Amino acid sequence: MEHYTMNLTLKVWKQKNANTAGSFETYQVKDISSEMSFLEMFDVLNEQLIREGKEPIAFDHDCREGICGMCSMYINGRPHGPWHGTTTCQLHMRAFKDGDTIVVEPWRANAFPVVKDLVVDRTSFDRIIQAGGYISANTGSAVDGNAIPIDKNKADKAFAAAACIGCGACVAACKNSSAMLFVSAKVSHLALLPQGEVERKSRVLNMVSQMDKEGFGSCTFTQACEAVCPKEISVSNISRLNGEYIIAGLTSENS
Repeated sequence: MEHYTMNLTLKVWKQKNANTAGSFETYQVKDISSEMSFLEMFDVLNEQLIREGKEPIAFDHDCREGICGMCSMYINGRPHGPWHGTTTCQLHMRAFKDGDTIVVEPWRANAFPVVKDLVVDRTSFDRIIQAGGYISANTGSAVDGNAIPIDKNKADKAFAAAACIGCGACVAACKNSSAMLFVSAKVSHLALLPQGEVERKSRVLNMVSQMDKEGFGSCTFTQACEAVCPKEISVSNISRLNGEYIIAGLTSENS
């Protein structure tokens, strides 16, 4: 693959906190390698700003391997940038051309208040998980991996749903800021497995209730969430969640 360097103009959202108005700042970066990741390019920019005595840009990152979901950037109008099925840290600068202008923003959702610049508070996702994303299990030694037979089709669907990394790209892409793809992935993962049977009804009721409390919008099934999901979580999980929710509401002892 041909290696080349480029000069770029970056328009980056700067905001002190959720209670302060933000604005775009323009930066120039030079001699950026096409083989750098997008976050490495931001490292270069921040080093440049520090040398100039300016405040660096705050952005989230951790594993830089597409696993943790921290690298939440809205790049040129798309969560995680132009590549399909890719997190920001997996996006390489060869996705852009010399002389390009790149616009970078944080996730935009009331349930994801800005902490600073490109960093948003996604603890609302944590509270949704705490509301029902767990199973009951006996203490002691781990159960043998093959002790409970599981249908291959269900196992595959559960595994695909469990791939969700909770980055929030689905919320950022949705015109309603809905968290349904995230919640449905977490509900589907456990609803499809026998280990999740004990809390099956209370799980979906509690997680959806918490989602609503957090201020996420309603799902109108435009499928924008699936289109930008870095782990390609299917919207079929939303249909499954709706079915689980209706059944739980009709049959739950607490209803």
